[in-house]
This record gives sequence, C-alpha cells and structure tokens, in this order.
Amino acid sequence: MALPKPTRIHYSHSRHCLELHYAESQTFEFSAELLRVLSPSAEVKGHGSPKLQVGKKDVRIWKIEPVGRYALKLSFDDGHDTGLFTWDYFWHLGTHKALEWQRYLDQLAAAGESRAPKLIPLAVDAGN
Repeated sequence: MALPKPTRIHYSHSRHCLELHYAESQTFEFSAELLRVLSPSAEVKGHGSPKLQVGKKDVRIWKIEPVGRYALKLSFDDGHDTGLFTWDYFWHLGTHKALEWQRYLDQLAAAGESRAPKLIPLAVDAGN
C-alpha cells in the first residue's frame, strides 16, 4: 500500500518548523532540530552504527530542494545537507514523532550529552 504524499509543504522561518499537509486534513509539523537529528543520511544513521547528533537545538533549515516526485533534500545551517527525506520517511516520522523524539532524548541523556550547542571558549590575551 502506498503511503500518502503531501499536498502542500511550508517552512515557517519564525517557528523553524517544516509543515507537511495531506489531502485528508492531516498535517505534520517537524522542528528543524528534529529533522536534523533524525536525518536519514549515512552521516547520522551510520553504516550499521548510528551517530548521536548533539548540540543541534538551534539548527535551522536554510534550503529545501525537491528530489523528483519522491523526496526533499534539506540543507541545514550547520552545514549538513546529505540524506533524502522521502515521503515515506516523512510519514513515518509524522506518525511516530513522539516515540522517535523520546528515543533521541533518552539517547542524549544516556550519553551525558545535550541538545544545546557547545560553546567554544575564546582565547583572552591578558597581557594587553
């Protein structure tokens, strides 16, 4: 059985949220952070061993490109732009969003990591 395809796609810059609307009044909203940390790319999914994405709370989508009639390529402001978000993958994320997000939060906690970006300390020259 073929999964539904979105009839409308909208990115809210103010909320940093991608919205996919479907024919039967179904709408899925995905934060840029969620899409970044659950990207279907090899960089995130790994080759047999997923790589936990940390510090992505403030990430934004800066470019959205259609790929044929089956997917979107999302480019994020942290430089990540690999992986194709197929309509089937969006549907999976939309119908399992709470579970997938909680799984991600649990993995972060178990690794002692955070959603917040890591701050890079600035070198201060005290001799001047």
